[in-house]
Amino acid sequence: MPEKSYKKKHLTSFQLIILGFAGVILLGSILLMLPFSSVDRIPTPFHEALFTATSAVCVTGLVVKDTGSYWSLAGQTIILILIQIGGLGVVTVAASVSLLSGKKISLMQRSTMQDAISAPKVGGIVRLTRFILKGTFLIEAAGAVLLLPVFLWDYKGKGIWLSVFHSISAFCNAGFDILGTSANPFPSLTGYSANVLINVVIMLLIIIGGIGFLTWDDIYTNKMKFKRYRMQSKIILVTTACLILIPIIFFFTCDLKNLSAGNRLLAAAFQSVTTRTAGFNTIDISKMSEASKAVMILLMLIGGSPGSTAGGMKTTTFTVLLLNAIATFRSQENAGAFGRRLEYHVIKNAATIAMLYFTLFFCGGLAISVYEELPLLDCLYEAASAVGTVGLTLGITPKLHMFSQIVLIILMYLGRVGGLTLIYAVLSRRNRGNAKLPLEKITVG
Repeated sequence: MPEKSYKKKHLTSFQLIILGFAGVILLGSILLMLPFSSVDRIPTPFHEALFTATSAVCVTGLVVKDTGSYWSLAGQTIILILIQIGGLGVVTVAASVSLLSGKKISLMQRSTMQDAISAPKVGGIVRLTRFILKGTFLIEAAGAVLLLPVFLWDYKGKGIWLSVFHSISAFCNAGFDILGTSANPFPSLTGYSANVLINVVIMLLIIIGGIGFLTWDDIYTNKMKFKRYRMQSKIILVTTACLILIPIIFFFTCDLKNLSAGNRLLAAAFQSVTTRTAGFNTIDISKMSEASKAVMILLMLIGGSPGSTAGGMKTTTFTVLLLNAIATFRSQENAGAFGRRLEYHVIKNAATIAMLYFTLFFCGGLAISVYEELPLLDCLYEAASAVGTVGLTLGITPKLHMFSQIVLIILMYLGRVGGLTLIYAVLSRRNRGNAKLPLEKITVG
């Protein structure tokens, strides 16, 4: 009787990515449930620990418990580790451990790393990973040092921990803060709304973390020679600049009129930057006009850039759709930028990603509004904050029931792993190496 041969099945890189994130979230949830993680030394309900762990790993910043007053030093440390893992990416962290231990990285591992950081090719992926690690810790250390004088002055020895925590949280676009007290929970950075140093350092950390690791590599390699940058890097830098400057003008002109001119400009700049997936705030967001909230929803959905610490739909996705619309208006057959034509499948992927994010955003907000009987705009704001992994809130998230919290957990998770990653993980039978774009093309999603 002939023997049957069974082909060993391997998980695709996309499946490894989503399972890796899920595994870290589950482990983090278990640790945060334990009594030593809370100040009062009591067990934390699973759904609250799960929400916090998901928000940390997905570098969102939405919370149901004030991070500064509820979690102990051990709990805050666990949250910070989860933020760092989520910011760098689970696969990148796992590969880094292998590199530090001297193990050889297999071709399958290199391919998974390529998908995890949206690299254009497998070649040079180990060098790029080392560059990412060195750059990350150098920037976070510099951020902590710059924040130190202010926090040391206000909090004495505790200021060292505050500086480290907020530097990592800002760079990873997480938006977690530990400045809250039992008397004043969920303050974010409102106490430093007029502090230029805190505002500027946090904004720079958010921007650097949000432009993407490949853009860093381009800047490091080509310095100020913009013409030699990858098309993707050019699009990211130009789009990021526009998405910061235009909202600053809008917020300064149409809102924040109760502030002095200097503080108004600083607040407008900070809210423009933080809306792009960071989650810190220096003013009470709930008191902003509905027009400003609508603009912030759009910015939250767009999010950061591919291969960065940020989430959201991505700047490249937004720009590809915009360029395609402009080409259509001008009756041009092909869309392009910087003298290069955009491939059809890039436009198709961008349209698919945008549809996924807008569907998740609208359905999530609608479900919360119906269940909680709250105004739709407020619920859409929280949903956009979750799926864009931003963390800004109008103050309703801590008051939501378990069903709505689960909706936000799902949105945060899907917003971080990415729409196409999830689709490929479910539908792929093998590693889709041919789904990656060539070096001179751009990555969306």
